Amino acid sequence: MVNLEINFNGLKLKNPVLTASGTFGYGTEFTDFIDLNRLGGFIVKGTTLNHREGNPYPRMAETPSGMLNAVGLQNKGVKVFCDKIYPEIKDYKTNILVNVSGSAIEDYVATAEMINTLDNIPGIELNISCPNVKEGGMAFGTSCVSAAEVVKEVRKVYKKHLMVKLSPNVTDIVSIAQTVEEHGADSVSLVNTFLGMAIDAKTRKPKLSTITGGLSGPAIKPIALRMVWQVSKAVKIPVCGLGGIMTAEDAIEFLLAGASSIQVGTANFVEPDATIKIIEGIKYYCRKYGVKDINELIGGLKS
Repeated sequence: MVNLEINFNGLKLKNPVLTASGTFGYGTEFTDFIDLNRLGGFIVKGTTLNHREGNPYPRMAETPSGMLNAVGLQNKGVKVFCDKIYPEIKDYKTNILVNVSGSAIEDYVATAEMINTLDNIPGIELNISCPNVKEGGMAFGTSCVSAAEVVKEVRKVYKKHLMVKLSPNVTDIVSIAQTVEEHGADSVSLVNTFLGMAIDAKTRKPKLSTITGGLSGPAIKPIALRMVWQVSKAVKIPVCGLGGIMTAEDAIEFLLAGASSIQVGTANFVEPDATIKIIEGIKYYCRKYGVKDINELIGGLKS
């Protein structure tokens, strides 16, 4: 028997495999393919204070070894989530986290405060890659000052596990991670998507309505892995790693780099049961290499 349980700074995970927000809907969309109870947890799509229609189509484009998206946080708002969606998912026997997004600190705070009242949601993932409209569109997570401010204010009203999702579109992700740790984050998740674009050479037009979008998938894995390794050495809170994880071996690499849990994102579009295959693959790896406890692998990179 292999122990896959992780104590993620108070969150009890039955295994280190979670789903990445924006790739898994509200979880219910995948119940025809997998048993959600087998996951370490799932993170529902980005939730904002008010209803958002998202960006105009086209807003997704396939790229070599990855994909671009510019969905624009389409969702029905936190009140609809609390009233209609939460009752449908609250009884799953796993960790359910809500990705919280906003364009002003007040929006983040109000949304987190409402989710704090939901008994069966043990944590939120604070998405600080959103553009701060009051600062001319600069993402909260690209500056230590703005990252500190939003985390500090949310921490005042949110009393459960606070995971902060970091943007990779910065020169020094370590400083941002240390800043959010200092101001109350219980964990960090990284990385979010990289800014990219694609052009249709035949029409000479961009493939996305917004011209640029977020790049995810295997193409970003080496950079994401490097960032997880750097951050895990610099903070005391646990790290949740993501970015191009398609197989169990990918997941193992992130654990060895210092992540205590991982998220599966783009792979869900390719194989709806990717998460279960990764869990089973981790078990096989552990048996093959004589690993009795998954925690032995965390930060186990040999130099």
